[in-house]
Amino acid sequence: MSKDRKPHVGLFGRRNNGKSSIVNRLANQEVAIVSDYAGTTTDPVKKSFEISGFGPVVLIDTAGVDDEGELGKKRVVKTMQAIKLVDLAILVVVNNEWANEEKQLVEAFQKQDTPYIIVHNKSDLNKPTDTWIERVNIKGCSGTIVFNTIDNKPDELITLIKKSIPESAYSTPSLLGDLVRYGDIVLLITPIDIEAPEGRLILPQVQAIRDALDNDAICIVLKEREVDAFLKKSAIKPALAITDSQIFLKADASIPKDIPLTSFSILLAHFKGDFDNYLKGTPKIDDLDNGDRVLLLESCSHHVACDDIGRVKIPRWISTYTGKNLQYDVVAGLDKVERPIGDYSLIIQCGACMITRKQLHNRLGEAKDSNVPITNYGMTIAYVQGIYQRAVAPFVQNQKEIGTDYL
Repeated sequence: MSKDRKPHVGLFGRRNNGKSSIVNRLANQEVAIVSDYAGTTTDPVKKSFEISGFGPVVLIDTAGVDDEGELGKKRVVKTMQAIKLVDLAILVVVNNEWANEEKQLVEAFQKQDTPYIIVHNKSDLNKPTDTWIERVNIKGCSGTIVFNTIDNKPDELITLIKKSIPESAYSTPSLLGDLVRYGDIVLLITPIDIEAPEGRLILPQVQAIRDALDNDAICIVLKEREVDAFLKKSAIKPALAITDSQIFLKADASIPKDIPLTSFSILLAHFKGDFDNYLKGTPKIDDLDNGDRVLLLESCSHHVACDDIGRVKIPRWISTYTGKNLQYDVVAGLDKVERPIGDYSLIIQCGACMITRKQLHNRLGEAKDSNVPITNYGMTIAYVQGIYQRAVAPFVQNQKEIGTDYL
């Protein structure tokens, strides 16, 4: 499992509350720097950690929310941004503290719909009072635990973490489970071009192969120039064909119309994206006008090729399709979008193979709240190339959902 696709558990709180010590105690190694001086942790620190009987998670140690000075304020911003990355938050408190810092963190957890637990740390020095326990008995909190890293084994804390991580963070629904049956043949069209990684396939292709095998289907993997000859010579009729979105037109021409066809990107959009809103947002491409701004969100950072899909190809295809003079911004990884989200007339998200479902939904949440249309790389490409209905048909039961009757 990719590191960024594991459940993420973040530790939050004031400086010198022992967040880093808890990380080290959980991971059973010196992962984070521990010091008696407040503010030792600067940028969020990630560490993979295996929970026995559960599986791998990523621990995120963050800077204190009470940090000071110009640099400290920047660290606090990073800490608050980290809330969007986590599937579970651990609020670390000492000395019966419960003031604005803690209340603001709880409000941020609730706003992001992030489950959280509260750890009263350093309890060997100062135990929680009944009054404090009453104050932190907040609706939405998954549990409170008294802890110290000197005397306590982390077993009880680990049990609470396991109990509190939402199932959606670690369950692995099937990419193809509702599309194929035992013995079906799935044709995967995988171009090997300048953007393909040396000596390996891209992650969505690997995921599709594994998922097809998990569903007892048969995988046939080939390049786009081999499709016509293969179908003619073998006389095999696949139950489903999946292509790279960039060669949709070639695949559409090669794959008979009675064979369902979609793309790896759309497959991922249905798997972990907000597919209903993607369906609503994609046709908004037709409403774009001169001067409108379009935001493309990539969920990983990679070397930018001369014909990059997000920076070059999709903007070119949209501009050609609409005939409008549009402005494009690209934000990679989970970096902050610098412009107000309302400045955009359309947001286009990649397949998001490298991030969790929670991270993706948090990333798109502000756009949905602001009624900015959202769509997906593969759905956008299919739309501007005139094969949108065919590309989303495998996932749409009611044809009216895509606004057309293509029977």
